[in-house]
Amino acid sequence: MSLNIHKDTIIALSTPMGEGAIGVIRLSGAKAIDYVDEFFFGANLKKATPNTVHYGKIKDASGNIIDECLATIFKAPRSYTKEDVVEISCHGSSYIIQKLIEIFIGRGARPAEPGEFTLRAFLNGQLDLSQAEAVADLIASSSAAQHEMAMDQMRGGISKMVAGLREQLIEFASLIELENDFGEEDVEFADRENLKSLVHKILQVILDLKQSFEYGNAIKEGVPVAIIGAPNVGKSTLLNALLKEDKAIVSEIAGTTRDVIEDTITLEGIPFRFIDTAGIRTTEDVVENLGIERSRQQAEQAQIILYLTEIQEDHLAIIEEFKAMNFRPDQKKVILLNKSDDFHGCHSYDVEEAVSTLTSRTETIAISAKEQTNLERLRKVLVSAIQNKKGGNASTVVTNVRHFNSLSLTSESLNKVLEGLDGGMPSDLVAMDIRHALHHLGEISGEISTDDLLESIFSNFCIGK
Repeated sequence: MSLNIHKDTIIALSTPMGEGAIGVIRLSGAKAIDYVDEFFFGANLKKATPNTVHYGKIKDASGNIIDECLATIFKAPRSYTKEDVVEISCHGSSYIIQKLIEIFIGRGARPAEPGEFTLRAFLNGQLDLSQAEAVADLIASSSAAQHEMAMDQMRGGISKMVAGLREQLIEFASLIELENDFGEEDVEFADRENLKSLVHKILQVILDLKQSFEYGNAIKEGVPVAIIGAPNVGKSTLLNALLKEDKAIVSEIAGTTRDVIEDTITLEGIPFRFIDTAGIRTTEDVVENLGIERSRQQAEQAQIILYLTEIQEDHLAIIEEFKAMNFRPDQKKVILLNKSDDFHGCHSYDVEEAVSTLTSRTETIAISAKEQTNLERLRKVLVSAIQNKKGGNASTVVTNVRHFNSLSLTSESLNKVLEGLDGGMPSDLVAMDIRHALHHLGEISGEISTDDLLESIFSNFCIGK
């Protein structure tokens, strides 16, 4: 994608491909209104009041009517791209859409590249880079939590925080740079203690933002939840019960599930990716062993582990099996004592309490996947586990890996600033580390950007946005 050609007029379909009631074709650029006006009969679009909708017919060069449609006029700078924009709402016929696009390309418009409308909005100062990225997140949002976070970023959530941090750092950086201009006179314009106090404050804000990333990324991608356990303990039954559909084959034959089965549900606005894995056991079956190895890999990558086992009075055996799994300490683990409907020993609550106590208070629930007993309690535990991760003091949530990496690099540079101040480093070296911190913060909002970075970001957008 060349950033030097964004002054021409581009065109693309902005609604999904395929048959539908309507299709919306968007043009943006200095000639957008002129191009449409030549083929639009029903109103003079060149003289139209900005932000108005006009009914008419579009005809080809031979005078054949292609469609009756609506043309919405936006005049620079009051448009999404800050350029002249026309949006044509036509019937959703793939033939009509293709014909209209061909007409305007023939007149001089160029097919838009992925994300080029939003790229122009960024280049023309309508959005900063983090807000532009949030546009893609908003389009891709499929849950209330994803939508809420994308809207926060669209309103400039992280941009405002970053701008505030940069403004404070720039003030000190200018004072230290001034000291460098008077290097031979041994003067000091920037109070070192105040600078250290500011850096510590900024580092705490960055830490809060970075800590929010685990929550934000989980919401954005879906929280991975692995259902782990021995064969025939009811993993597939549990998955089907949680999904409320027969996604996995249920059988009394051990080893029926030989590969990973995955599906997503949304609980209280949070998407969870449930993964049913092959039962972990010792077997000579080559195919089943492959499934078991994948199960271990899924368990390693999951944020939440549902360890499923059959309830029994010998709770020490359950504890021994659970501890042998060696799950990561940072994973949320829930022990599920299944088939409680068939349990005729002591009260299931007593087994729950015993297992939880002897596994360092690991969340333990007696359930019946078959009868769907206590599954609502499990759902609440899952939601609570993720909501608790939001924590921290950050007023916004980081959802973007690029932002997280830039914050990490900023932290590294600011820690070098502290080391330099404590070690009595020359002001020019301290100033260099501050400039690096400002650079990394600027990358988040796009104040600092490169063509390669912009191409990488906008090439992942859909065409027409």
